[in-house]
Amino acid sequence: MSALRLSPSIPPVSLSAKHPLLHFSLRATPLVSRRFRNLNTASTTRLTVTAKSNGSSDSADAGDRIISALVYFYPFFDGIQYGKFVITQFAPIQTFIQPLVPAIKVFKGFPLNGFLVFLTLYFVVVRNSNFSRYVRFNTMQAIVLDVLLIFPDLLERTFNPREGLGLDLVMSLDSTVFLFLLVSLIYGSSSCFLGQLPRLPIVADAADRQVL
Repeated sequence: MSALRLSPSIPPVSLSAKHPLLHFSLRATPLVSRRFRNLNTASTTRLTVTAKSNGSSDSADAGDRIISALVYFYPFFDGIQYGKFVITQFAPIQTFIQPLVPAIKVFKGFPLNGFLVFLTLYFVVVRNSNFSRYVRFNTMQAIVLDVLLIFPDLLERTFNPREGLGLDLVMSLDSTVFLFLLVSLIYGSSSCFLGQLPRLPIVADAADRQVL
């Protein structure tokens, strides 16, 4: 091939494939390409693993979904007394509660039923590795939600106003607690029936720390 002369003072450079610089670049190109292919493969692998781990919580079978949906009735039944002001005022809520009355009566029929259910759910379900993490997480959420009911109960027992502003505050507190329990029941149970993982505000992080 012909030589390329850049200037009178610069010696001609041959474009032959045997030139050392050109030969080096031709040899280095496959190596760089392989490195880029390895990086792309590693990135794709990491993305694939991440996608699988994010979707693992949604892979609950029918039995897990039913058990997880049912446990959200526990805090709702335990805190049904906080709805004494709301239930009497709103007919749709009365309609929703009416089919649950027999189960609520059985739950409230014995004073220790709530405590016995708590022990059963915690030691038989949450601490039992034979159950899936999906079931144990939802059960722990229901337990933490029930434990939080201690605070409004303590406030009522401490102040117990009969009239005036104090009674209005208690009514507002009770109604807020009941509505939160109702929304948690509807959201938690419906999500579990659909195979999704509900995360309730306030209690989800506490449940995560308890379920390994």
